[in-house]
Amino acid sequence: MLERRGFLGAVLGAGMAPWLVGKSESRKVGMKSVLASDLPTFRPSVETWDMSWLDRLTGKHKQVFDFTDLERGLVVVKNWFDAHEEVLHLKHPDVNAVVGIAARGFPVNATDQLYQKFPIGELWKVNDPETGKPALRNVFLDGGKAPPFIGAGARALQSRGAIFWMCNNALHGVSARIGDAVKRPEPEVYAELRAGLNPGVILVPAHTMLIGLCQDRGCAYEAI
Repeated sequence: MLERRGFLGAVLGAGMAPWLVGKSESRKVGMKSVLASDLPTFRPSVETWDMSWLDRLTGKHKQVFDFTDLERGLVVVKNWFDAHEEVLHLKHPDVNAVVGIAARGFPVNATDQLYQKFPIGELWKVNDPETGKPALRNVFLDGGKAPPFIGAGARALQSRGAIFWMCNNALHGVSARIGDAVKRPEPEVYAELRAGLNPGVILVPAHTMLIGLCQDRGCAYEAI
């Protein structure tokens, strides 16, 4: 049976520090090392972005999670739901959780089909706990088989009302990284990644913009 760190060790390969670096270099911003791949340039778009989902953030308690931690980020969101339910007896729609995902968290938002088509498991150092090899399926959809990972999967959290987004700027950066690995043009890979996001995932124009808009709607902020 997988223990707390056992599941994580099985899911995430060794060398957590470089799991998103790939061929990208990091640079210093203030006191924090920031990956160049995490800072994609905004790409103007002629498409119309539907922001109406923000109107659903009407709960008494609401929080936007700035997601980067593949190791235990979804556990934190699960704990947030559990605490509100157990202590305050509140569930969705009285509580609203928004999970904001950019480049680091992309593997959470990818369907099994994308894992099978592209080397997501290899590039992000995500291993399948059942095989110990780079994942060919999204191991974050259903969570783990032992506490605290039971129920800490994307599907379970969506069923509790959690909203997941994918940053469009970051998706272009992810597409470029994968395209470089598979020797395909970024626009082609981008189109397939965009079409292959998990059901219910909302594509947003810019992660940083939506963090602010959620806070404008009264959401507390937590980086995980």
